[in-house]
This record gives sequence, structure tokens and C-alpha cells, in this order.
Amino acid sequence: MERELSEIVLFSGGLTRIDEHGQSTGIFKTPVAGPVELGFEGLAGDVQADRRVHGGPEKALHQYAVDNYRRLAEQLPEIAAQLVVGSIGENVSAAAVDESTVFIGDVFSLGRARVQVSQPRSPCWKIDHRYGHAGVARLISETGLTGWYYRVLEEARIGTGDRLELIERLPGAVSLAELWQVWREHRPAAATLQRLSAAPGLNPGWQKKLRDRLHWLRSNGSGAQPARPLFHGRPP
Repeated sequence: MERELSEIVLFSGGLTRIDEHGQSTGIFKTPVAGPVELGFEGLAGDVQADRRVHGGPEKALHQYAVDNYRRLAEQLPEIAAQLVVGSIGENVSAAAVDESTVFIGDVFSLGRARVQVSQPRSPCWKIDHRYGHAGVARLISETGLTGWYYRVLEEARIGTGDRLELIERLPGAVSLAELWQVWREHRPAAATLQRLSAAPGLNPGWQKKLRDRLHWLRSNGSGAQPARPLFHGRPP
């Protein structure tokens, strides 16, 4: 296990109304100037609009890989100037980690706090709205540049400039990249789904999704699979 150590930048924000139907988003965040309390529900003062898919103990803190912005900009040059750190709604930014090097269940020290990776972030239509460009969320889904969520194991006061350090990787851990790749496959191997569903530290909601899919595959043999959401589309 390689121990990653890098300085963090924190971001937080309130709600912004985005349409005439009352839809709001918490994706617009700004750097946190001073130390802030990190609790089991997330950063003090940070707000999520749709608590079904963001926030709560299993999704208390969102991190997005710094290098993902470069990768997205290479494929979306028309909005490259907008693809800057903090713009996709993350709470934590730090160099030297991404979906290929971060594993489900990884425990990190975040300053004096301890956090644990719980699941990838499923992109939603509000990302397209954020950048004013259709297809960003779909590209994120297709490339696996999703970012990830943490649950908080130990609360503490943290701030920009604190260190993010990997302190534990659980036996049998699965990388975020592998989990997302298998989830996107049309007909993944049953043994692989079984293994991923048992990944230590995985959000119980994701465990259920994987087990439900495994059950469907075993029950339906070679039949066509029902469509599964790769990102959260805009509600009607």
C-alpha cells in the first residue's frame, strides 16, 4: 500500500436556484477561508439540494481528482476554461489521488479527522447545467472520472492546507475504477459482481444494487437486461 500525502483545499457552499420550477443545487462552492468543523454529516455550513443522492453519513464529503479536470478539458475544449478545481461541487481537492489509486474502504487522515471511502459519485444532470454544456455528465460516466464520497469516522476541525494521508487499506479492497467499470458493463461476470458486492467498506446502497443485478442476471440467463442508470437524469 502506497501512502499518499498531499495538502488539501476545502470547498463549501449553499443552495442556488437554477430554474423556474424551484430546482436548486449545491454544486456552486467556494474555497473555505478558515478551519471548519467536519462532522458525521459533512462540513459545517455546506448544503446539498437533493439529499436522496448527495449528503448524509455515507456521502458526507465529496472529493474530485485534480487531474480529472485536465482529462475532461482534453475532450471538452469548448468549456476547458470552466473546468477548474472546485467547479464540479467537491468539498475536498488534493493532488496525487484518483479513481485508479483510491479503493473502496480506504481510510484517510484528513488533518485531525479520519474519513473512509464509501462509494463513487454518480454524475447528475446538474453538472451539465453547471457548465452550460450538454453531455458533461454522460462523459464523466463513460470515462469513470466520477470522484468519490467519504463517510466520517472521526470528527475534527479541519482546514485548507491540512494533509490527506492514506492510513489503511482493507484486505480485498476494490478500486473505484474497477467498481465503476464493472457497473457499466452490459453483462459482467457473476463472480465479479459477487466479489464487488462484498467489497469491505462499500455503501450498503451500492451493495444492494450489485446484489440485485447479480440476482437478475442469474434469474434471467441470456435475456436482455433492463436499463440501469449511469447518471441521474433531469426529472420530468
